[in-house]
Amino acid sequence: MIYLDLFFGFLKVGCFAFGGAYGAIPLIRDVVMSYGWLSEDMLTYMIAVSESTPGPIMVNLATYIGSSQGGFLGAVIATLAVVLPSFLIILLVTALLKTALKNKYVQAVLRGLKPCVIGIVLATGIYMVLTNCLGAFSAIKVNVQSVIVTAILALAMLVYKHIANKKLSPILLIVISAVAGAVVYGI
Repeated sequence: MIYLDLFFGFLKVGCFAFGGAYGAIPLIRDVVMSYGWLSEDMLTYMIAVSESTPGPIMVNLATYIGSSQGGFLGAVIATLAVVLPSFLIILLVTALLKTALKNKYVQAVLRGLKPCVIGIVLATGIYMVLTNCLGAFSAIKVNVQSVIVTAILALAMLVYKHIANKKLSPILLIVISAVAGAVVYGI
């Protein structure tokens, strides 16, 4: 039954998605691909759309996928499933926060998770750049338009950092990406 699949699939994502949205993308990809809910290309597009719309990527993706697979009820179930673990953990943490954060074992676990999350985010970013610019690893085919847009974004970030001496706003990056995409892919 699709509703149970959506619930347990996104509950899994919600339970094991450490490091925020970017850390969750590989897990979301695994769940979505294992159930066959979206193609690789469609998932990449939905990640871009979810990034550029208000709200957390994980919730936006869950809502979209739930809606596409099970209508309004599917969207509600997938969204609730993906946020339920975080909601319960936050309730528990707020109840135990004062004593738990002082515990050296809790601090050790949190320090141990940090490099893992950094690695997951980095690997996801590299994977997305390579698959969008070079295609599937089994049949490498350079996508010139994706390479150009990626180069424009990297150049914009470097030039802005050099001129303004600070990082480029994610909002401005999204706008630059949209304009570059419209120009390169020729609306």
